[in-house]
Amino acid sequence: MEGNQSSPVPTEKDEDYGGDQGDTVDAKPDRRNRLSMFGKKKSGQEQQPQPSFSGQHLYVDPTFKYNMDYRNVGKCIIINNKNFEHTTGVGTRVGTDTDAGELHKCFKSLGFEVKVYNDQRCEDMQKLLKQAAAENHSDAACFACIFLSHGDEGKIYGTDGVLEIKELTTLFRGDKCRTLIGKPKLFFIQACRGSEFDDGIMTDSGPADDTLVTDVNPRYKIPIEADFLFAYSTVPGYYSWRNQGRGSWFIQALCSVINQFGKQLEIMQILTRVNYLVATNFESQSDDPRYSEKKQIPCVVSMLTKELYF
Repeated sequence: MEGNQSSPVPTEKDEDYGGDQGDTVDAKPDRRNRLSMFGKKKSGQEQQPQPSFSGQHLYVDPTFKYNMDYRNVGKCIIINNKNFEHTTGVGTRVGTDTDAGELHKCFKSLGFEVKVYNDQRCEDMQKLLKQAAAENHSDAACFACIFLSHGDEGKIYGTDGVLEIKELTTLFRGDKCRTLIGKPKLFFIQACRGSEFDDGIMTDSGPADDTLVTDVNPRYKIPIEADFLFAYSTVPGYYSWRNQGRGSWFIQALCSVINQFGKQLEIMQILTRVNYLVATNFESQSDDPRYSEKKQIPCVVSMLTKELYF
């Protein structure tokens, strides 16, 4: 689907990269052979109107805003899995290095200390995040982790197998990582969550009082699952698309919005705009009509208790 020239994220044009540089998915191929190489874009598709993106926001009550007045913004760990062992049954994720590079730049611009880890086995991922959770984050405002890999619902692939995502994220719960209690813990997950395609549909038209702190009032509690945010590239059950030249749709949109408005907008405003861009600016193309003109919508699951401004 063609977007206009002012669009923050360019529309996919697979012919720019040749027949072997098109859109693909981050999932293990199923037995129905639903995956294919994605080829040239059809012409004559209707353009989508683009909204005017303003970076202004209203007054924010400090009571409902995460405190970012720390020495460091925090660590951002990027796990970039591209090459997989033959026994996993999944292919090489061409284009993921573009994602990792763009993410490194945009999260560094937010003030994060960013580190990229390539081709991590399951054991490597567990060890890496256990070490990160065991560190002292007292001088940090938050923590971020980004997974770039193949996946399935609730699962993420290491280069040698598959892990439950929850095995990795629960390491940062309040009862396990005390120096991140009350601080946002952000997880961005670029991976498939199933094997369904989204055909799309044509439209008709375009908590707690800050005075209560654990040091003062030992009876004050927060849930151990609080202050997490999970930003998935797609909704449960569906494929997640990746262009072999430009990178994945979700990461392209995420980096575009962060680069423009990362220090102006609240995190849910940022991710809502990411949803819009992925929904309107991207559409798969294939010489095989079974795989052509597919859509995608990211999914945000938030347990944040305050507003987050970088």
